[in-house]
Amino acid sequence: MKKKLKIDVDCANCAAKMESAVKKLDGVTDAAISFMSQRLILEADEDRFDSVLKEVIRTCKRVEPDCEIYL
Repeated sequence: MKKKLKIDVDCANCAAKMESAVKKLDGVTDAAISFMSQRLILEADEDRFDSVLKEVIRTCKRVEPDCEIYL
């Protein structure tokens, strides 16, 4: 399953760090975070997408506590 979500991230470096961390998560097939368009494109296993998304949010918050992901 592939979803596009709005993300509020403050800098390109933080976006790159978050993207790298998210790609390493179990269940994530692919991920892309664009600082310019403020978008997160997440591709993950459909049967456990919700639990993977919660882990993605936790991971992004660890990298940049001020970031927001809008569902």
